[in-house]
Amino acid sequence: MERVRGAGAVLAVLVVLGAPPAAGEELSGVFQHMVKTECNFINGTERVRLVDRKIYNREQYAHFDSDVWVFVGDTPYGEILARYWNNIPEKLEYTRSLVDTYCRPYYELDTPFSVERRVPPSVSISLVPSSSHPGPGLLLCSGMDFYPAPVQVRWFQDGQELPEHVVATDVVPSGDWSCQVLVLLEIPPRRGVTYSCQVEHVSLEHPLSRHWEMPPDTVRSKILVGVGGFVLGLVFLALGLGFYLREKSS
Repeated sequence: MERVRGAGAVLAVLVVLGAPPAAGEELSGVFQHMVKTECNFINGTERVRLVDRKIYNREQYAHFDSDVWVFVGDTPYGEILARYWNNIPEKLEYTRSLVDTYCRPYYELDTPFSVERRVPPSVSISLVPSSSHPGPGLLLCSGMDFYPAPVQVRWFQDGQELPEHVVATDVVPSGDWSCQVLVLLEIPPRRGVTYSCQVEHVSLEHPLSRHWEMPPDTVRSKILVGVGGFVLGLVFLALGLGFYLREKSS
């Protein structure tokens, strides 16, 4: 993976109750100050960028960017603080050192889990109802619980790829370091045709395919079974009636 972005945990959250409101603002009762440290890695640790963000009530007012090597103000008040911090050698030196003391060790710690981690997808095909297409519904291919996120999903009909009439969701993080994607085939399935969903992922040596065919027409089958049962009943009725009349005549 060429580029990995690691977001450090929130370093500080300060909640103050009962603080006086600023001019023209109503008293909300809660004020939040947050420091968020980000490490951006390009080509492993060949190039490391540190961004240290200062946020107050969801507004970023200043940040440190290792690309410019100083604090930068994002609001008028943040510009005042940035000039002040840039004139404190100890603070500036400490923040600059985080590239080597925080980011690089973080990469070594996180790489086996985030960069080198490989989890193959579980793939399934289901028939889902559709209000815009007549018939039994549309085919949905589900790719679940895979990592990392890049994945390719393709639909085939009797071995021929269907590049059109395919709609896919974005790859969605599941919140547990796994991802999922849904790919819908917007062509109503036909009887006697084999549909295949093929998934390619870095965790797989070969593409993973799932096949689907429309099951027998259950309504027609029930009718045929019913007709057959009715005919069979008539046969037994005729045999029974014939046996009864023969016994009676004898």
